[in-house]
Amino acid sequence: MSSSSSSLPLQTLKIGIVGFGTFGQFLAETMIKQGHTTRATSRTDYSQLCHQLDVPFFRDVIPFLEADNDVILICTSILSLSEVLNSMPLRRLKRHTLFVDVLSVKEHPRNVLLQVLPENMDVLCTHPMFGPESGKNGWKDLPLVYEKVRVRNETRMVEMSCEEHDKVAARSQFLSHSIGRILAEMGIESTSMNTKSFETLVKLKESATNDSFDLFSGLFIHNRFAQQELMNLEQSFEKVKQRLLKKMSEQQSLSSV
Repeated sequence: MSSSSSSLPLQTLKIGIVGFGTFGQFLAETMIKQGHTTRATSRTDYSQLCHQLDVPFFRDVIPFLEADNDVILICTSILSLSEVLNSMPLRRLKRHTLFVDVLSVKEHPRNVLLQVLPENMDVLCTHPMFGPESGKNGWKDLPLVYEKVRVRNETRMVEMSCEEHDKVAARSQFLSHSIGRILAEMGIESTSMNTKSFETLVKLKESATNDSFDLFSGLFIHNRFAQQELMNLEQSFEKVKQRLLKKMSEQQSLSSV
C-alpha cells in the first residue's frame, strides 16, 4: 500500500476491511483510488454505503474470509477487537494472508492477533499518524508507525516496537485526548478576543470530542502506560496549583505589612 494517493505504479492488492466505520471508509476510499480491490465486513450494516463506493459488503463473515484477500485490514474499535476476532471462523481462510491492524494502541492488538491467528498468517501492527481530516488530500509525507510482528515476505513509515509505540502514544495521543476532554468538560468556546494559544486549545477540544469516548477509553484501558501518564498529569496540575497558591499567599502577606 502506498502512502500517497497519486497514480504511481504499484502492485494492486485484494484488501478485506474488518470494521467499516469512519476510519475504515477513509482508508478504503484512498485504496480504491490507488487501484486496489477492496471488500468490507462489519457488525453494523454498511451495505448501502458500500454500494455507493462500489465496495462489496459481506454481512456473513465466512464468504468474506474465503474471498481470496491478500491483506485483511483490522479497523475495529479498540474495545471490540478481541470479541470481533474471536467470533471469526479464521480456519475458513483459504490462503496465506497478511493481517494489518490500524488501532491507536499497539501491544493489545499484537497480543490478540498472535493469540487468535493461525501461525501461517502474517501480522503487521501499524498506527497511521493521520486521519480523515489530515489525510483528506492524500497520505504523502504523513508518518505511519509499524512493527513487523510476523512478516515472512518483506514510503513513509516509522518502524517501532509495539511496546515503544504505546509508551510514546501514551504521552502524545492519550495525553492530548485527555487534555481535550478536560477542556470540553470546562465548556471552553471560541471568544471575540482569542489569542493564538487559546485557539489551539479550542481546536484541541474539538479534535478530542470529534472522536468517540469508546476510542478515548480504549486508549486508556488497553495501553498499560496510559495510567501513569494520567497520574503525571494530575501531579503536574497539582504542582502548578500549589505554586500559584504559594505566590498568592506571599503577595497577600506583603500587602498586609
